[in-house]
Amino acid sequence: MINREFNVTGLCVSDMHYMADTSDKISQIMQLVEQGAYFTINRGRQYGKTTTLFLLEKQMAPEYVVISISFEAASIKMFNTESDFCIDFLDLCATALERSGLPSEAEIWKDNSVTSFNLLSNFLTKTCRDKKYVLMIDEVDKSSNNSLFLNFLGILRDKYLLRNQKKDFTFQSVILAGVYDIKNLKYKMVLAGTHKLQEGENRQNSPWNIAIDFEVDMSLSAKEISSMLTEYEKDYNTGMNIGEIASEIHKFTNGYPFLVSRICQHIDKRLNKDWTIQGVNNAAKKVIDEKNMLADDLSKNMESYPDLKKLLWDLTVGERNVSFSSINPTVELAVTFGIVEQRNGLVAIHNRIFETTIINYFATEKELRESRFMRRTSKDEIIENNCLNMELLIRRFANHYYEVYSGKNVDFLENECRVLFITYLRAIINGVGFYHIESEIRENRRTDVIVDYLDKQFIIELKLWYGETAHEKAYAQLANYLNSKNEDTGYMVTFDFRKENNVGKPQIDWRKYNGKEIFDVIVGF
Repeated sequence: MINREFNVTGLCVSDMHYMADTSDKISQIMQLVEQGAYFTINRGRQYGKTTTLFLLEKQMAPEYVVISISFEAASIKMFNTESDFCIDFLDLCATALERSGLPSEAEIWKDNSVTSFNLLSNFLTKTCRDKKYVLMIDEVDKSSNNSLFLNFLGILRDKYLLRNQKKDFTFQSVILAGVYDIKNLKYKMVLAGTHKLQEGENRQNSPWNIAIDFEVDMSLSAKEISSMLTEYEKDYNTGMNIGEIASEIHKFTNGYPFLVSRICQHIDKRLNKDWTIQGVNNAAKKVIDEKNMLADDLSKNMESYPDLKKLLWDLTVGERNVSFSSINPTVELAVTFGIVEQRNGLVAIHNRIFETTIINYFATEKELRESRFMRRTSKDEIIENNCLNMELLIRRFANHYYEVYSGKNVDFLENECRVLFITYLRAIINGVGFYHIESEIRENRRTDVIVDYLDKQFIIELKLWYGETAHEKAYAQLANYLNSKNEDTGYMVTFDFRKENNVGKPQIDWRKYNGKEIFDVIVGF
């Protein structure tokens, strides 16, 4: 009987779950431990942090005594007073050692006489003198909105510095795991209203500036995804092309662990083990359409942080290039949440699923506001006998767009034109069809909207007008992309905001280019 399955909740265990081979990552982290480094594994939610700590703990035994605790299990009382913190911290450590099968070690850490940070410091000096202890704290930012925790980190920092001067003894390594890095933990506390900055105090000051940068790539590569699928294939013999499917999953997820496992879970449980390219597409649609914790986080974070929402608008429907700056608070926050990453010196949405989810969010807002535009759409005219007439859809969109928005403010339309098209498209294909975004980050950037409707795929390129030369180049780009997708027909919608072009109906034509049929529509205002 096969007992393993794909897991998207909590800890992954190899005899229960299909897991990617991340041994290279664990080896890189082990090198940091051996160097005596203190660091934070800070990544977005559901990024495999807890599983990484579990695998790391197994790797460290028996050379190190590992104390693995989680602040998720910490009581509220722990953060009331200095005494409560010290007593409860040691109790968490003792419980962790007992669960690890080290009762004699646990007894050492059961000491209710440690009721202050000074006594805690003395306790660590005495206890760590002859043994290599490694402290790992998971969910470190769950219960850390308190200045007591900052003081605790200060104790660890001071002892680390003295240890390196051969003047003290302390943990061999301290590993903290959470969404927020220690360097911006105070920033989180300021945002939450649990820490008030004093005059001259910088909200970004780290409570322990001894922590090294953690640069291990925690996302899953196509090779690592393949290792997980290989284990699955041994059990089920589906005949899938493992390399091809792993690559397709990576294209949608960029290796975000939760999204990788969720796609696999949908294929295995809900799509009749359809391990094909189309199966991956259908699974991605389910992930985008469902209400999962990452989608909830995206919407909540956009509602909570207006500057973050504006940044995500600019990067998606606004299609503006934003230079990456790690000292920009909004960019840093988006990185912290795992929504964006640095790509070629620019800020980029982390993966296609996030990008489509974010655009859907803005399209829904637009749909609620622009009812006069949406009322003109009739699915029955554009879909007949379950066949989507993409040419007619784009013709109707172009005409409606011109009729409704002719004479509007140009700046408004440049910001809104792409989301208007997505909003119009979603109203037609929702329930049966699925779209996702493939965008390029560069000058004169473009967006490719890939629409799957039943067994037919449509490729639509959305562009702004940058002149005849750029428009001609767009034909070549689209033709090459069609070739890579083994498609002969493509669609190009260009929004032209030149005042001298505001003279009439949209320009619509079919054009042949390098053996491809391209439906070319230029929409004025």
